[in-house]
Amino acid sequence: MTYTLIGFIVALIAFGVFVRFYLGGEDLSQWDNPPHPTDHPGPPSDGQKDVLDYLDKNFTRPARAGGELATLRAKRARFENFGSSRNDPCEHRRVSYESEGNTIISGEWTTVEGTDSTRRILYIHGGAFAVGSAVSHRSITYNLAKRTGCAVFAPDYRLIPENKRLDGVKDVQEAYKYIVANGPSGAEPAQKVAVAGDSAGGNLTLMVIRWATSERGLRTPDAAIALSPTVDGTMQSPSIERNYETDIMLKPLIAPLIKVPRFVLLIGSWIGARIKPSHPTVSPIMGDLAGLPPTLIQVSTCEVLYDDAVRYTNKAQAAGSLVSLQSWDHMCHVWPIFADMLPEAHHAFDEMAKFLRDYNVALPKTR
Repeated sequence: MTYTLIGFIVALIAFGVFVRFYLGGEDLSQWDNPPHPTDHPGPPSDGQKDVLDYLDKNFTRPARAGGELATLRAKRARFENFGSSRNDPCEHRRVSYESEGNTIISGEWTTVEGTDSTRRILYIHGGAFAVGSAVSHRSITYNLAKRTGCAVFAPDYRLIPENKRLDGVKDVQEAYKYIVANGPSGAEPAQKVAVAGDSAGGNLTLMVIRWATSERGLRTPDAAIALSPTVDGTMQSPSIERNYETDIMLKPLIAPLIKVPRFVLLIGSWIGARIKPSHPTVSPIMGDLAGLPPTLIQVSTCEVLYDDAVRYTNKAQAAGSLVSLQSWDHMCHVWPIFADMLPEAHHAFDEMAKFLRDYNVALPKTR
């Protein structure tokens, strides 16, 4: 065996170790148990057909058609139209503020009649870190404000690819500091603070609560809610393949990636995000999950991120944190956003409101 061949073998082994342990992080399969029973089994409501029609029109068909319909600009427009067409009995107040890094961040406060401005929810929208805004997710911010009596603030954090992945992280951290000190009408100390978010926003939510509990001198959130969160940037979850066909919303997004070898995805993520995919800042499950505020996670059993939710819950509970998981059968990814179509969405919001009342974040009366 020549020295050249030996060197090649050593380099190959070193590369494998680098990808497996540095980029890939810990083996998360240890957190598959105990399995989580479905909390809300049974057939879907009649509204499921309307949701599936909407998803087919706005996700599946555009992805299949390609061209202009599949561009990032078109996707962002569809998200924005979903929220801007609403006419809910609430106020959406636009604000802008300067972060510590001299970055101007804008966002939107949502309030209803009788809102207690000292009770606040930071809501972080989803959209694969690339689409979405405070406007696109008004269905969620309105329903949270209505059911809890809290003032809900949704920041327009910087999106990829025109910004770095970590720019969005910094923005939501600054947004948390902002709502601790400011309400819809300006400077006013918060009495109660929760953080919530969906999908990519659920990832950022779980990052924020871990950061806030470890940041010296920073107020700890009173509670958190993560809807269908992505928690594992190393893409270890078996449900990615198992639920690929049943996750109608995310299937078009992950279709180009499903056959790509995992080591290629890890390297691509590392290069693109400029941070290793196993870092707790982008993969909240990889961090120390002890000492978290009470946290509620909601997920559908048929979405690709189901195992992310189960694994995060099991690991957090093992660390002693008050993290609970609720699951629904047959629902699409982030189904609460379809509250105008799905009774199951209202059930999910009722559970969120009850959870926040249990920890004295929401107003005590049912709204």
